[in-house]
Amino acid sequence: MEEQNPDQIKFVYKFTFQEQIEVSFEVKINYKTLIIENDVSHIKNDWTKLENFECPNCPLDKSRNEYCPLARNLAEVLDFFNTLPSYKEAKVSVETNDRTTFKQTTVQIGVGSLIGIIMSTSGCPIIGVLRPLVRFHLPFASLEETEYRVFSSYIFAQYFKFITGDKPDWDLSKLKSAYEQIQIVNKSIVTKLSDVELNDTSRNAVVTLSSFAEYIIFNLEDREYIHLKDVFNSFGEAADSEFNVQSILHRKND
Repeated sequence: MEEQNPDQIKFVYKFTFQEQIEVSFEVKINYKTLIIENDVSHIKNDWTKLENFECPNCPLDKSRNEYCPLARNLAEVLDFFNTLPSYKEAKVSVETNDRTTFKQTTVQIGVGSLIGIIMSTSGCPIIGVLRPLVRFHLPFASLEETEYRVFSSYIFAQYFKFITGDKPDWDLSKLKSAYEQIQIVNKSIVTKLSDVELNDTSRNAVVTLSSFAEYIIFNLEDREYIHLKDVFNSFGEAADSEFNVQSILHRKND
């Protein structure tokens, strides 16, 4: 990766195929606003226009926005992978400002991780609520890892509201509403990608992201946090009792 710009977060996704073919996609994101800064002014595909890619819950004004920001930012990635099946194997590396992550996986998983970043930072006012997750992006995250990042980030945001005098959403009801709106967008994207006859790689990548969102909504509805609750018991111990190094060592010796 070239010399770092302190005002940007960069992600470089590199796909290496068995045929020794490599392709890289660089995503540049403003460090403060968490909005993508890639130049897409040359993207003029008809399907990326807002009148053709508008979601049912889109609040953007077509008279002021000719193109859907999400579609326009996804166009180059989707166009390239339109010729590849979703199950094709690839070595995917993700280079960030701090580290490089590798995974031998399918194109679908690699593309899903990449477009997840692009969608949330594209300027889409619905999926844009997930922008804070990009600051601490975890490539190829599992369902449980994603759930933890979503809940912890949202609770932290509510804490900031609390200490500044705003009303926090401790019961996560607004998070559930936000994810329900995100699901409307995800389902609309899958339909529209089918309409423009893009292959199953792009659609399946969005379906994967949609399944993550469904998982979050399900747990918010049923309050199924038991699998995470035990992880945080030590915080409760620290707050409710005398908790020091000696007590830990004593317990270990027992």
